[in-house]
Amino acid sequence: MAEHEMKSTRLEAFSDGVIAVIITIMVLEMHVPEMHGMAGFVTILPRLGIYALSYLMVAIYWINHHDVVGRIEVVNYRVLWTNLIWLFAASLIPFSTDYIEEHHFDSFSTALYAAVMLIAGSAFFLLRSAVDGLRRSRGEEIPKADLSEMVKHAASLVLYLAAIPMAYYKPAFSLALVLIVTLIWIAPKFGTRH
Repeated sequence: MAEHEMKSTRLEAFSDGVIAVIITIMVLEMHVPEMHGMAGFVTILPRLGIYALSYLMVAIYWINHHDVVGRIEVVNYRVLWTNLIWLFAASLIPFSTDYIEEHHFDSFSTALYAAVMLIAGSAFFLLRSAVDGLRRSRGEEIPKADLSEMVKHAASLVLYLAAIPMAYYKPAFSLALVLIVTLIWIAPKFGTRH
């Protein structure tokens, strides 16, 4: 192992801990409604829905993080810093989840939610690029499946970008675009790799 490198397992363990905290913060923002029975439960359905969407995104990132970092045995400073930037961006997801619900899914809060998803997605794209750059620097050929993943990732960023102005037209359509990105990343993961 060269100077300024560490085992990727340390990076993965640290990231797992931060992701666990992100999910914990999100669930702690869930509150029992004051009203009893079904009427009370119905009042928290929007919160449950946005929590589920955010939880799925964090879960997808966790799965993909494991996959991407598992492609290398050691990490350099570039990978470490891009990972920290991604973790910072991902740590904004609980805030945007709470913000959108507190502001009743209005245009600004929905645009902010989509923007946070765009920031987190862009940061993860940088992490993927850093990992691939490290692999190339060691003479490793990047498989076509990994390259096509980058294309899918870029397409996801375009959808997130479109969701921001869409929030000012129809917030529900903006959230639908975020949901589409989530579904794009869920479906193909079943039955691939590992």
